Amino acid sequence: MLSNRLYIFDLDGTLLNTIGDLAEACDHVMRTHSHPTHSYQEYCSFVGNGIRRLVEQALPTDCREAEYLEECKQEFVTYYSEHIDLKTLPYEGITAILEELQNSGAKIAVASNKFHEGTVKLIRKFFPQISFVALYGNMEGMPLKPDPELIEMIIRKAGVDHAHTTMIGDSAVDINTSHNAGIRGIAVSWGFRSRTELEEAHPDHIVDTVEQLRELLMAI
Repeated sequence: MLSNRLYIFDLDGTLLNTIGDLAEACDHVMRTHSHPTHSYQEYCSFVGNGIRRLVEQALPTDCREAEYLEECKQEFVTYYSEHIDLKTLPYEGITAILEELQNSGAKIAVASNKFHEGTVKLIRKFFPQISFVALYGNMEGMPLKPDPELIEMIIRKAGVDHAHTTMIGDSAVDINTSHNAGIRGIAVSWGFRSRTELEEAHPDHIVDTVEQLRELLMAI
């Protein structure tokens, strides 16, 4: 049994492939304002640091003043909230891992830089059978990852010590979060970032398949 273990998952690029809906929402804002749209690979490099940063990077460099950026960000949130799950799907095998962890008594949480309402909506739709001990996206007044504050809040809520807590994510942001919180960090290579970025962040482990992740989580 894994009752004294806490596994904190990133959302985008780790549990769910969300890039299609994120890209479409951002392209909608760009088209609305007659700005250039972007490629799949560009959006993969833009995501991971919150909605504001995503929109900022998508905008032309001479169109990033604070007031205009905020306007575009709000347009993104409105459109994305209404079209959040049209292309999004869990990565194959992820649901089974979460169910196995839950059945083994482990505590499971989500810590995302996606805005909180969107995070909750997606988790409730795609993983309704999982009882998450904590489920957090970015909330007003809370710093984004890699600041460890959200992780510390989850650890306190779960009542598990740092030595038995693991962060699982697809980017250097997630691995740096684990370093900053003093917990184990596992990088998954099927998400939105390159393996080079993951290696340079020095995670405790890198896994390339969902089955490798399952075996590792059951062993640590």
